[in-house]
Amino acid sequence: MILAVDVQYDDKSAFVAGILFDEWDSKKPIAEYISLVYEIEEYIPGQFYKRELPCILKLLDEHGLAPSCIVVDGYVYLDGIQMPGLGKRLFDALDKRIEVIGVAKKGFLGITSDFEILRGKSEKPLYITSTSDLETAKNRVLNMFGKNRIPVLLKRADQLCREAANTGKNEK
Repeated sequence: MILAVDVQYDDKSAFVAGILFDEWDSKKPIAEYISLVYEIEEYIPGQFYKRELPCILKLLDEHGLAPSCIVVDGYVYLDGIQMPGLGKRLFDALDKRIEVIGVAKKGFLGITSDFEILRGKSEKPLYITSTSDLETAKNRVLNMFGKNRIPVLLKRADQLCREAANTGKNEK
């Protein structure tokens, strides 16, 4: 099983979404999950993981999820090779048992074109980093369902947490 995750922030809380699917080219999820996290860390440039990592860990724990791979919105390695990002911190927090693939929409200082893929007709690359083989990770993301730059199930994770955040704001 593969789990795509994304997080949307409110003033002092976060809505984390998980989209579970069984194959890289799956068109639809097997299940969707939402968790609400109160008292989140402040955003500190270069230390994004301190804010996002607890959210992802809560989602996994709260819903008893143990996928074989987790796809995060961001980087595993900020430089592609060794500077740890959110994905590497998640990998370590899970005792290096679950592969993590990072899909970032923006380049990070020093990231090379080796980590870029182009999907659909987009001329803007996605930046792929991974705790396992880079070429395999790039091919997996390239083969995800959807004709656009962002694969359908990754876009769904983003939509789901945004919907939850908007609903949460309306209920306050």
